[in-house]
Amino acid sequence: MPITATPTPGAKLLTPNDHALILIDFQSQMAFATHSIDAVSLRNNAALVSRAAAGFKVPTILTTVAEKSFSGPMFDEVTSAFPGQALLDRTSMNTWEDANVIKQVNAIGKDRLVFAGLWTSVCIVGPTLSALDQGYEVYVIADACGDVSDEAHERAMQRMIQAGVRPITSVQYLLELQRDWARGDTYELTTGIAKQFGGAYGLGITYAKTMFGAHEG
Repeated sequence: MPITATPTPGAKLLTPNDHALILIDFQSQMAFATHSIDAVSLRNNAALVSRAAAGFKVPTILTTVAEKSFSGPMFDEVTSAFPGQALLDRTSMNTWEDANVIKQVNAIGKDRLVFAGLWTSVCIVGPTLSALDQGYEVYVIADACGDVSDEAHERAMQRMIQAGVRPITSVQYLLELQRDWARGDTYELTTGIAKQFGGAYGLGITYAKTMFGAHEG
């Protein structure tokens, strides 16, 4: 018997209500040694992801390591999207071993977790593999992560993927939350974020709207 297709989204697609976002160690000291992605792109992608999560009201955890004593402040591109939100500072390299972070994960109560941060091979591998072990469905925004070399980042991504982590990108994250241009309540939010932080894609939106009054919907 042939399969009958229906116009419904796949269960593995992310929605604003089905996951929590965990942003880890977007801090000055960590960024100095990050070479798998340039600092401008890293900050831009972190800003895009942060504003997407804030705009779509995705519950988000912001965590730092040794903020006052060593690693410095979290990127303003991240914190400005969540004004007034407390940062959970840790001593552990593995975020999942911090009791305050886990308390917040449990309070949010989502079985899907999306991660991004510095460095991929340490600060992202640790909590993603730990969360997988405890039954969570885990995604990593690959271009909002970085490491000391291309090799370090790529090996970390491969290790996580082999364990069951699902890789995505920053623009993909934004557009997956929107997913239908007929959703008018978040249309301006999505295109606004894309125009500001979406690189050439954002330039294309600006051009089309300015020259032709174009509208994706």
